Amino acid sequence: MKINMSIAKTALLAASLLATTYAFSAPGPSAPCTDCTRGPTPTVASLKSNSGPFNVSEYSVSGYLKGFGDSTVHYPTNATGKMGAIAVIPGYLSYESSIEWWGPRLASHGFVVITMNTNTIYDQPDSRANQLSRALDYVIEQSNSRYSPIAGKVDSTRLGAIGWSMGGGGSLKLSTERSLNAIIPQAPYYAGFNSFDTIKTPTMILACGADVVAPVRSHASPFYNEVPNATPKAFLEIYGGSHFCANTDYPNEDLLGMYGISWMKRFIDFDRRYDQFLCGPNHEADLSISEYRENCNY
Repeated sequence: MKINMSIAKTALLAASLLATTYAFSAPGPSAPCTDCTRGPTPTVASLKSNSGPFNVSEYSVSGYLKGFGDSTVHYPTNATGKMGAIAVIPGYLSYESSIEWWGPRLASHGFVVITMNTNTIYDQPDSRANQLSRALDYVIEQSNSRYSPIAGKVDSTRLGAIGWSMGGGGSLKLSTERSLNAIIPQAPYYAGFNSFDTIKTPTMILACGADVVAPVRSHASPFYNEVPNATPKAFLEIYGGSHFCANTDYPNEDLLGMYGISWMKRFIDFDRRYDQFLCGPNHEADLSISEYRENCNY
């Protein structure tokens, strides 16, 4: 009987450890802060504009020995208080220039943003997830350094990530490993086993309708379906868009900027003024959008 009790206790302990491991596999976002709302009342025009209400500056980062490639930090110069931080990473065979437009666009709405190169252009999604994480750590460290241009500007509990292609797969992967407030995978590519069904991070997937590199039906759409319905999520597909539909200088920057800024403001700044752009009818009349899904579970 003693042996059986010992076995039972061991089994209970193992089950408890398993449950704990599962719980930590996909951390949820931090609790809302009370003073994150900043900037004027948003409109469609202001969100589609090339710049927001804040002035932006930037500085270059040598990624050598930091765990990621050479990068750029973009930050508001006339916004007060601590802000959320967002890391943006490109895809396979691509460079920072392909996603750099997100930096000044998001920073002008009150975020500290690091747009990245990767260690090598061949890095796979799991490696890109790790590099996104290290880039966020770097920005937090810089905020804690009084000698940095972004000293005191970053709230380490409010973090986001954006990735294109394999970088999009990396952002999904990272959200299963680290507490984030929001992610935006763009034309995401991820092959093999994943645990996206454990994601608790609010997730907006931007898909390209005519993508032949990461076809929507085998990547973006099933990834969206895997994210639990209990998690805030949205899916936006650009009509006829190639795999590059979210890249720098592509015609959809204003449209994607509106949705991307709204997603980050809603879930990193907890600003409910942006609900109307995510759950409202704005997408219905836009011929550039072939499909828009959301659960508005927030």
